[in-house]
Amino acid sequence: MPFGAGLTASRAGPSLCAMGRRLPSLPLIAVAVTLLLWASAFVAIRHLGPTFSPGSLSLGRLLVGSVALGVVLATRGWTRPSGRDWVGLVVIGVLWFGLYNVALNAGEHRVDAGTAAMLIQLSPVLVAVLAAVFLKERATPALGVGLLVAFAGVALIATSTSGPGDRDPVGVLLCLVSAAAYAVSLVFQKPLVSRLSAVEVTWVACTVGAVACLPFAGRLVHDTAAASPADVGWVVYLGLFPTAVAFSTYAFALSHMSAGNLSVTTYLVPPITVLLSWLLLSEAPPVTAYVGGVLCLAGVALARRRSVRH
Repeated sequence: MPFGAGLTASRAGPSLCAMGRRLPSLPLIAVAVTLLLWASAFVAIRHLGPTFSPGSLSLGRLLVGSVALGVVLATRGWTRPSGRDWVGLVVIGVLWFGLYNVALNAGEHRVDAGTAAMLIQLSPVLVAVLAAVFLKERATPALGVGLLVAFAGVALIATSTSGPGDRDPVGVLLCLVSAAAYAVSLVFQKPLVSRLSAVEVTWVACTVGAVACLPFAGRLVHDTAAASPADVGWVVYLGLFPTAVAFSTYAFALSHMSAGNLSVTTYLVPPITVLLSWLLLSEAPPVTAYVGGVLCLAGVALARRRSVRH
């Protein structure tokens, strides 16, 4: 779940920034932690599919993440958001933390974890398009070519088998909804992270997302009561690590690296996801989905050529 093209580096806190300057390897370690945790989230969501509904899993994960981030924020202090900031925070919370999670969880009921990870990587292309339209960033021929190549990859993934002898384009569509929700949220987030700390933005958005998912509270209670302790532990894991920890380590890395260079590293999420899915779930995407995934990533790389150079 990469940050979009041209995203301004967020504030990770004076002490963390100073530590990063003293230990140059820390940002790279933070990137590695982020990629591993985000890849593991796709596998955990796929594993929990038979036990938790998409809405209840989203609510459980967001509640845990909100509490964890709230504890961190309580030790750092709070910057009062302006009225304009609150509009962006609510949009991010509803779309990125609410709709994104529910759609992704539902999508992974229908497609494997590796395929879902490939499709989410389309978000940088969508961000580049939205930035050109709404933020007046210059569109390039590479953006148009990259968009065509990426969506050719999506078409190939959508027509590949997602299980024994079946095709499920609905699962692909749900993952694309997640990618679109994420891309729109990043456009709203860009001005916020220059005024508010990354932890604060993430906590508020996570909390708003949890509130948006409250209609699933009854189902969460039911699913939790019927789940094994191990599966409940996986829900807690999703809230603590891929949500609270990974977003913090990504923000720390972003404060020491350019957004373009850092976003390229998220191309490693799909192969890590495929490897973890194979090891832990004995599951892998169909062969044609790999080809589609390569096309998606190639399209993203083409669309982002200008951003990475600068």
